[in-house]
Amino acid sequence: MPAAAAIHTLIVDDQASMRALIRTSMQQLGFREFREAGDGEAGLRHMLAQPAHLIISDFNMPVLDGLGLLRAVRAHPPTAGAAFIMLTGRADRDLVARAVQFGVNNYLVKPFTVAQLKEKIETVFGGLT
Repeated sequence: MPAAAAIHTLIVDDQASMRALIRTSMQQLGFREFREAGDGEAGLRHMLAQPAHLIISDFNMPVLDGLGLLRAVRAHPPTAGAAFIMLTGRADRDLVARAVQFGVNNYLVKPFTVAQLKEKIETVFGGLT
């Protein structure tokens, strides 16, 4: 069970306000190491350059959506082990099923609370010390 401060996180969302909300929420949980990207393609470049432990990615983005990013991350051995939490504005069963098929660790429906985010992260990493 790693301490939140030791988990390097990549936040991928095309809305700067949502990236800021996620970052602020994670800071409240003790996370300190963040990188951000405005679309899946930029997120993939970040992961290839310096893999993160955790990716929190929106589903609906231009250029490369969250499912495309998930598939690319899972297909590349140096990044395949990263935890991946998908954000979506809709609780679409088909989307969730496809994300599970491609190896998502968890998903979170927007809008979310800090407590919900913590629960989703702890499901993947265990208790945050």
